[in-house]
Amino acid sequence: MNAVRMAAVAGCVLALLAADRGSAQAQESASQYPSRPVTFVVPFAPGGVTGLFARILGQKLEQRLGKPFIVEHKPGGGGVTGAVSVARAAPDGYTIMMASSSILAFNVTMRKELAYDPRKDLTPIALLARVPFVLVVNPALPVHSVADLVKLAKDKPGQLSFGTPGPGTFHHLNTEIFKSMFGLELIHVPYKGTAPGLQDVAAGHIAFMFADVPPARGLIASGKVRALGVTTKERVKAMPDVPALAEGGIPNYDNASWHTITTTGGVPKDIVDKLGAEIRGIMGEAEVQQILSNDGTLPQISPPPDEMKRFVASEIVRWGEIITKAGIAGSQ
Repeated sequence: MNAVRMAAVAGCVLALLAADRGSAQAQESASQYPSRPVTFVVPFAPGGVTGLFARILGQKLEQRLGKPFIVEHKPGGGGVTGAVSVARAAPDGYTIMMASSSILAFNVTMRKELAYDPRKDLTPIALLARVPFVLVVNPALPVHSVADLVKLAKDKPGQLSFGTPGPGTFHHLNTEIFKSMFGLELIHVPYKGTAPGLQDVAAGHIAFMFADVPPARGLIASGKVRALGVTTKERVKAMPDVPALAEGGIPNYDNASWHTITTTGGVPKDIVDKLGAEIRGIMGEAEVQQILSNDGTLPQISPPPDEMKRFVASEIVRWGEIITKAGIAGSQ
């Protein structure tokens, strides 16, 4: 064997050995996951329900897995900024995200262009909860019911403003459905989170918004905003005095967002399965169930990650039909 052939053979052997070592290291890192801190992205400003979930779950995951889960708020674009950062992260499980129904399902139909495909670029790990929303108005307005709000909006076409944490969010979709049902002209004022929008409702800078229940409860209790109704068919345990919208002016109305922990597409299955099992364990704890229920959410015990993928795919279709029927497909 001449020197050239020997060098070539040696190179191939070394390459194969390196590949074997790399594979073994990858397997070892997966089995020992996490071996370093995990970034936990919240795609909205602090103060909303996504931040609440991240704080509770991040702390519990740290306790169970022994490494920090660092909550990082990345607001902007109705959650798209944070979602894109996770979609483009390394597929190693060290970047996870609070992903709501808007990020994983609504945006596919509502937006003309979307910088990520939730079916390919993101991997849902576990379902956490369904979250009812509540329609709140500034208490100085002469509005005590849905009918009052509709009348005021019709008396002042194009003058009443509503807040959302950005286009394509569940808050926004609820309002667009509301507009479509009653033929209203309203002004959309987007924020980077629910909390700043609620603060402006309380201050009278905007007239109303659909808000997730947890951040709205305190303002409702203190009289800083007035609640007209919740979006679920039944009343919310945490606010028993607030009627369902189905009771008070919007028959058959029954909507709630859903929230997941999601990671980058292509993360190894054993890491996804490990995280999914830990999260299901956390969500089964009586303490966690109690905290979330008391705050106005509806905790869920998640199906396995593979079933979560099928769930997200079906929700894209289901909400696509609702969004198209409301006439707002491709509106963002």
